[in-house]
Amino acid sequence: MSDSLRVASVNVNGIRAAYRKGMGEWLADRGVDVLALQEVRAQDEHLEEFLGTAGWHWLHDPCEIKGRAGVAIASRVPSLAHRVGLGGADEQDRVQSSGRWLEADFQFGDSQLTVVSNYTHSGEVDTPRQEAKWAFLDAMGARMTELASSREFAAIVGDFNVGHRELDIKNWKGNVKKSGFLPRERAYFDRFFGPRGELVTGVDGSEGEGYGWVDVGRTFAGEVDGPYSWWSNRGQAFDNDTGWRIDYHVVTPQLGERVLDYTIDRAAAYDERWSDHAPVVVDYRI
Repeated sequence: MSDSLRVASVNVNGIRAAYRKGMGEWLADRGVDVLALQEVRAQDEHLEEFLGTAGWHWLHDPCEIKGRAGVAIASRVPSLAHRVGLGGADEQDRVQSSGRWLEADFQFGDSQLTVVSNYTHSGEVDTPRQEAKWAFLDAMGARMTELASSREFAAIVGDFNVGHRELDIKNWKGNVKKSGFLPRERAYFDRFFGPRGELVTGVDGSEGEGYGWVDVGRTFAGEVDGPYSWWSNRGQAFDNDTGWRIDYHVVTPQLGERVLDYTIDRAAAYDERWSDHAPVVVDYRI
């Protein structure tokens, strides 16, 4: 077995539409070992049609609201175990995570790896949708602490629906009061990526302990604009590369030290896209 493991994540914006537009051809040629999908918006029979018949093992957490959300993980080897949802064991402690959080444990050689397919709420300022997003981010932080304490290698990947820094959004000045770039949202990420156990002051002035996780994209790309992973379908956003970096690989420090390569598979042209998001592909030395 190669010591290089390729993990890809992408919001497919509906897997049936994505396959009609060419996702299957991309996947067949990309050499992916573990694939995390968000906004699947389909039923189990569709994943079996697209993935199972091609030899993939797959896990799926559909949203309880048909036609919405949905996360999945496909892999070349079967998982050891998997879990769905965020929040406490009691029903009152659960957050709105149906179709949004799926964890799977894998054995690769002598190492175990936990991969999470995450689809964070998009939110909307001053509405219940934003309240659901705050609760989800709180629960995510609590789960990150649990995972970091129990696993050496863990990766939370997918659509986080937050641009962390000004580098992550082309038109950041026009979005500071909109969900996806609110200072309070960004402060969560300040803590997620802050030194573990140290006091971190967020961009909104709040204070809290750092979690010590690693943003693979920013660490690998450095202090540059983007690279973006999502573009609005409005206007010429894609052609002008007026995008957002909201799709992440967020990993434990031990896994962060093993990153070999990071790529966003941006389509060559607008009409060659099969989703409004581009796949984020990372090679790890495992």
